[in-house]
Amino acid sequence: MARTDRIAQPWGTRTPYGPGEPWPVRVDTRLADGVTEDQVERWVQSAAVLHSNGDGLDIAVKDGRIVGVRGRAQDRVNHGRLDPKDLFGWQANASPDRLTRPLVREGGRLVESDWDTAMDRVVRRTKDLLEEQGPSAVGFYTSGQLFAEEYYTLTLIARGGIGTNHLDGNTRLCTSTAAEALKESFGSDGQPGSYTDIDHADTIALFGHNMAETQTVLWARVLDGLAGPNPPRIVCVDPRPTPVARAATVHLAPRPGTNVALMNGLLREIVENGWTDRDYLDRHVVGFGELTERLAPYTPEHVADICGIPAERLREAARLLGTAERLLSTVLQGFYQSHQATAAAVQVNNLHLVRGMLGRPGCGILQMNGQPTAQNTRECGANGDMPGFRNWENDSHMAELARLWNLDPLQVPHYGPPTHAMQMFRYAEEGSLRMLWVSGTNPAVSMPELRRIRSVLAQERLFLVVQDAFLTETAQLADVVLPAAVWGEKTGTFTNADRTVHLSEKAVEPPGQAKPDLEIFCDFARRLGLRDKDGGPLVPWDTPEAAFEGWKECSRGRPCDYTGLTYARLRGGSGIQWPCDERRPDGTERLYADGAFWSDPDYCESYGRDLVTGAPLEETEYRAMNPSAKAVVKAAEYLPPHEPPGEEYPFSLLTGRTLYQFHTRTKTARAPQLQRAAPEVWVEISAGDAAAHGIEEGDRVEVATPRGTVRAAARISAIRDGVLFLPFHYGYWDTDGGFEPGGDGRAGNELTATEWDAVSKQPLFKSAAARLRRLGPTGSPAPAPTTTASAPLPGADVPATTGGGAGEAREEARTPQPEEIR
Repeated sequence: MARTDRIAQPWGTRTPYGPGEPWPVRVDTRLADGVTEDQVERWVQSAAVLHSNGDGLDIAVKDGRIVGVRGRAQDRVNHGRLDPKDLFGWQANASPDRLTRPLVREGGRLVESDWDTAMDRVVRRTKDLLEEQGPSAVGFYTSGQLFAEEYYTLTLIARGGIGTNHLDGNTRLCTSTAAEALKESFGSDGQPGSYTDIDHADTIALFGHNMAETQTVLWARVLDGLAGPNPPRIVCVDPRPTPVARAATVHLAPRPGTNVALMNGLLREIVENGWTDRDYLDRHVVGFGELTERLAPYTPEHVADICGIPAERLREAARLLGTAERLLSTVLQGFYQSHQATAAAVQVNNLHLVRGMLGRPGCGILQMNGQPTAQNTRECGANGDMPGFRNWENDSHMAELARLWNLDPLQVPHYGPPTHAMQMFRYAEEGSLRMLWVSGTNPAVSMPELRRIRSVLAQERLFLVVQDAFLTETAQLADVVLPAAVWGEKTGTFTNADRTVHLSEKAVEPPGQAKPDLEIFCDFARRLGLRDKDGGPLVPWDTPEAAFEGWKECSRGRPCDYTGLTYARLRGGSGIQWPCDERRPDGTERLYADGAFWSDPDYCESYGRDLVTGAPLEETEYRAMNPSAKAVVKAAEYLPPHEPPGEEYPFSLLTGRTLYQFHTRTKTARAPQLQRAAPEVWVEISAGDAAAHGIEEGDRVEVATPRGTVRAAARISAIRDGVLFLPFHYGYWDTDGGFEPGGDGRAGNELTATEWDAVSKQPLFKSAAARLRRLGPTGSPAPAPTTTASAPLPGADVPATTGGGAGEAREEARTPQPEEIR
């Protein structure tokens, strides 16, 4: 048993293991200062909600308060380990600035009110707009951090009750490309791989995925494999010198916006060298012939010229990928938020299809998620999809959904594709969308081109409802604010990136009059008088478990089948991977093991799109292309970015995440250890560019794009020349209670463009041209960059403040009982 500073060492101590061996257990625990384990009154089962990994954990409760967390040794995802955000983020629940009563706008100010007054205003406005304009006047913008039961209830209300097509989640900003890429290749959403593939792979490729900072526990699993016998080879594609890049066997740092060219070059080398599985291709894949033709121009030299990387390094990466016996690939925002996002992500799928690397231990793809419950947003129909991965263009699918909801099929909108978030904000800007209900997210900081977004949200003609636990930058602009319970204060299920479903139990009461999101949605449906076609309540449940049973029935027979799961089965042990049904009662570790895909024209979630224009394929086109339900290899031509660097704006700007903060810091900045570790925005600059501009470490600099400016401290690193990086988390409130909308220009999204991928409609947060200038020295240097996989990170040398607690957590390595891990 050891105590480790988990701010300085976010991945904890190593527990080495070899290929095919079970990952050793290490139980991480963090309790509030002065609380010992024998003083904990209850441990309540849950899982992590401040990243997308889905770490199983227990919540410690004493005197009705959350006082800590402990990793669940028996959970298949983390084997007891926890991320620093898991270890410290729970403190935000008890923050003194939690919303405890509804707020309504009076005389231009938000004032405290009561639930009846607040909900009456929301319901009255909804009814007025439905009468004046119809369902298209109302939109809902939700989160990637609610529970499945809440998303499904919201979907039923929005699509079935109100009949609006305007429902999307902030998962549009981080994982919609993952969903679209999977649909294009396999006919449906759903990750083919499993986290356990790390235990077997001889080669792991990370495409635009800084796993070390976005999923620290998963990276600890990789590090433990690297520390053991016969370690895997690592291929990293990232313009930045991340911890993943420093651990890589081969690191490719392409110019931003050139991912499709890079992938085409890798695929060409693999095909040219005969590193393909022709038998697998002949039996299970369509489209390979066209792919080989389209790859011909992408020689290593041509790709090296486009991407700015050495041709020999490209060849070496292709050799590792092409000769791997067990290849695992992961993809995240470096691809998803870049130019030609879906086209690039699909090429990673192509890599596995041409190599026949699916459905076996160590052979898989993880098109990763960016939020803890993003998978549920998509499954439940709250992210521009239909519930249960149904196809909105398939009339039989929509008729089935109407039967489940006991509605006339015409009442469920499917006259066109569900409205994506970027279009919803456009409709609000133009005035046709006149009521927007925002739940569990903060678009006034997280959306691109914030000056525009603030002006949209502040319009008098837009009735803005915000449902949140804190008075965020978005809530400050609302007409009605509804105080919501958060994780640990309500019960529900959620699913991580490798399809593992966890149950999170209520541990403590929410503060004041705050309510669970499910209760708020059900109350709205009742007050609005939503009914099914027989006059019964449209939403027939009022408890999480009853809502879960409703969702299970909706998932029956679909790819994300939950019918074999119950709350009772999810209690006490590990999370379980869907699909889980009578045929697969213990869940499904890997998809497509038998070469059978969810791409049958009568079953698939989508008929696909043109990867360049985004134009949808007609059903007849899809049937002609793929009549036998095979996987689809789709080629893509590289196109240059729309906003390349030029004379006035000579840099490429990337925005992204840092390890210690999550999204807009609503919770993580209220955890003292996390906030001290990354208190302010910074800009990452190469040593060469810093020297050319006379910039030294910690200097105050200004980054500008055609849309705005940000001022930050400089951090000098080995990032490629000509590229700048800004973390996007930092908005306009401070932990001392201050709030300055548009204040010092520190929100990265002041700089990003209103532009999105043609297929996934995901904003291009990594595709802006920028300029840089030095403002002068600063009194406080920027946090130090991560230097190696074992080096201290920002905040390691910061002393604890009164009441904040140090960054220590207990780590206990032990041998679990055989039944503890599945």
